[in-house]
Amino acid sequence: QVQLVESGGGLVQAGGSLRLSCVASRSSFSFNTMGWYRQGPGKQRELVATIFSGWTNYADSVKGRFTVSRDNAANTVYLQMNSLKPEDTAVYLCYARSYSEWWGQGTQVTVSS
Repeated sequence: QVQLVESGGGLVQAGGSLRLSCVASRSSFSFNTMGWYRQGPGKQRELVATIFSGWTNYADSVKGRFTVSRDNAANTVYLQMNSLKPEDTAVYLCYARSYSEWWGQGTQVTVSS
């Protein structure tokens, strides 16, 4: 069973930055895709950013502000979030996929105006 553990969430003012980390319980070389989704209050889960063999994909709402990266030696995927907005407030969930897919428990990000 794969475990994904997120960290780095918190409360930040609009315009601020946070960096989320997600550590996998096994080598991240075994995952072809890793990334982040989010679920805001009363909203459906939505893709934020994914990374596959160096190729990245972003939601339009975060392009130019967020950067996803991965360090396979550390079994970790990161999400650098800059210029945060109140509408970025959500639970951010780590995601990994190979022959199956796995989710972390999530970390809360709250952006105050």
